[in-house]
Amino acid sequence: MPVSCLTALLSLSLLAAPGPGPALWLYCSANLWVDANIDRLEGNWKRAAASGYTKVLLADSKLAKLGDMDARYFSNVERVKRTAAGLGLEIVPALFSIGYSNDLLWHDPNLAEGLPVRGSLFVVEGGEARLVPDPPVAFREKPDWKDDAVRMEGGAASVEDNPDNARFVQKLKVSPYRCYHISVEIETAGYTGEPRIQVLSGDGKGRALHFKSLGVKPAQDWTAHHVVFDSLESSEVLVYFGVWGEARGKLSWRRWRIEEVGLLNVLRRPGAPCVVEGYFEGRDYERIADPRMGNQPWNGSYEVWHEPPPIRTKLPDGTRLRVSWYFPPIIYEEQVMCCLSEPKVTELLEDQARRMREAWSAKGYMMSFDEVRCLDRDASCQARKMAPGAMLARAARDCTALLGGATAYVWSDMFDPHHNAHADYYLVDGDLAGSWEGLAKEVVVVNWNFGERERSLRFFAGRGHRQVIAGYYDADPKQVRQWLEAARGVEGIVGILYTTWRNAYDDLEEFARQCRL
Repeated sequence: MPVSCLTALLSLSLLAAPGPGPALWLYCSANLWVDANIDRLEGNWKRAAASGYTKVLLADSKLAKLGDMDARYFSNVERVKRTAAGLGLEIVPALFSIGYSNDLLWHDPNLAEGLPVRGSLFVVEGGEARLVPDPPVAFREKPDWKDDAVRMEGGAASVEDNPDNARFVQKLKVSPYRCYHISVEIETAGYTGEPRIQVLSGDGKGRALHFKSLGVKPAQDWTAHHVVFDSLESSEVLVYFGVWGEARGKLSWRRWRIEEVGLLNVLRRPGAPCVVEGYFEGRDYERIADPRMGNQPWNGSYEVWHEPPPIRTKLPDGTRLRVSWYFPPIIYEEQVMCCLSEPKVTELLEDQARRMREAWSAKGYMMSFDEVRCLDRDASCQARKMAPGAMLARAARDCTALLGGATAYVWSDMFDPHHNAHADYYLVDGDLAGSWEGLAKEVVVVNWNFGERERSLRFFAGRGHRQVIAGYYDADPKQVRQWLEAARGVEGIVGILYTTWRNAYDDLEEFARQCRL
């Protein structure tokens, strides 16, 4: 590290005792199978080395699939390692996708964490049993209330240049632990807001029951959008259509519908049983499976909506069946969480750790525990009778042990009581408090809790952890100055990470300069 950088960083009092200052880290995410991506990495890494960076946090979804990779991929891995060594950069590869688990679920989409559906009614007709709403549910012609910015006319709703919230809402009776599908058509013209459908429990707590992004474009013709949610404990829900905050342009909604649905993305594994009460699979009905579950367009990728499959059976017409099953929630764009309680997930993590050590022989590895938004919902998790925090702590201990003595790094958020390690986090059933007990003092925490940076840095320092500050996030590179100010007097700050989620490296040099001021 240049003397000027060392002197400046020490003057910030980031370390309590004299010694080397925090290393500059670079975050890179790339598909290493593509040669052109390696070319781009090399170009950015040369710039980084020239600016004083010494470590690279390297992510690639294919690192969870090394057993399926060909010679070309491993040749590129070796090329990347040679490039880093020649530039004096240490690579810290990422593994263990706990939270954003889609790459791990490539091996078996049924290993997703599932939400429970209990006692859905199916009725047999013509050799097939299909869901019958129990009870029927439908939107009424008019909403229960709306914001003033929303105009209702001819069965459609529209807003234009709304100065504030623009929403319309209905309260509906539902059955607990059932699967519901909402569809709506949306048209936009130069609209700057983000249209959303929000479903809240009607029990007074107002807990959100889904988090799927609609993906509406600023300008689009009438397009169908879909949301699927589990009612969980709720017998009543509030359904919001609209936009939160100011927006310009025009937005229109029409043909909003809601229905109870069955066997959509039905999971099939021991810890997520699919049961038809009083009947036996293979004797009374054919094996239940959704052929589109978790494989559209490839394994580990889940569709929010498609027509669910029926149950094929020779039972007499009119036979009423009660069916219980599990399906994975899809968070925002495509995030799906794996089930930490399923033995096969443990086997996959063990296999990945072994293959990663063989491929990289790295000094340290990044454990990608991050934004675990669904946990302790399916039968395998419930059978453990552990709080979600304890469950996550166990997983962190086990994964650290798989690294064979190499330095373990981990994202901070799921182990931080000032960030995501708390009760009522997304669709987690219970409290994530205590998850931090799974981190040995030797684990280095990569802290990205900018909103509570002072308390967060001191929390982990108080537990004896070294920390890497994760700054930037595709924002103003000067933001890192606020991190450095918060870190004054905090012991164990060993790195500062240029963190880009968009593979944007224009500010790479400026970020380094800001760290030296």
